[in-house]
Amino acid sequence: MAALSKAISPFLLRRTKEQVLTDLPPKTEQTLYCDMLPAQKKAYNELKEYYRVKLAKKVETDGIGRSKIQVLEALLRLRQVACDPRLLDDKSKPGAKLELLSQQIAEIVSEGHKVLVFSQFTSFLSLVKQQFDDAGIQYEYLDGKSSNRAKSVKRFQEDESVSAFLISIKAGGHGLNLTAADYVFILDPWWNPAVEAQAIDRAHRMGQKNSVIAYRMICRDTVEEKIVTLQQSKRDLADKIVRSDESLIRSLSADDLRILFE
Repeated sequence: MAALSKAISPFLLRRTKEQVLTDLPPKTEQTLYCDMLPAQKKAYNELKEYYRVKLAKKVETDGIGRSKIQVLEALLRLRQVACDPRLLDDKSKPGAKLELLSQQIAEIVSEGHKVLVFSQFTSFLSLVKQQFDDAGIQYEYLDGKSSNRAKSVKRFQEDESVSAFLISIKAGGHGLNLTAADYVFILDPWWNPAVEAQAIDRAHRMGQKNSVIAYRMICRDTVEEKIVTLQQSKRDLADKIVRSDESLIRSLSADDLRILFE
């Protein structure tokens, strides 16, 4: 790694935000863990066992390269159940994340702060919207179907009554200036760590006057926890060479797959 880094250094100049924007307030990133509720845990374990057996046969016959679509499907379903079982079956009971999020948001909003809430699942954001409506929390919403991004951003930035901005990470993870917020929640881990970093930087950017606190919400004993572990190992390797904006799923190996479904 040292030799490779040295070999490419004449062709690459890397400057991090911390080196350039030295006056920017500090940013703190933390992981909030929650434990699955009993019904959620049962549903998750049954689904994991089903896919573990199915994928083992598929990879054995076709190899990991030709099984990526099936792997993605399995991981998608498991991640949805880890977020909230209702993402797969609307008749299921709620999951643990919304309960924890509710507690955190209530405290943050009561202290007069604004918050960004990111998820890759618009169906999960819909559940958050219901929760905010019940709690009387004013919010803006943005996903790939939103037509007037500028109006939503302006209202969030300028209207003190609007405490939260719910955003699809695919649609709003970059290109937005949301410095009115000083708290950020990533509700589910994304394959590419750089995408999460860009989402957090919607608040932590030029114009921000307060310290920014970002939370990543992870459900224990699920594929989410293992994705984060793999993310970190891939990020450490990439940072030693050049950068960490490579999608984890592209470099997923058979060994990684076994770790995810253990």
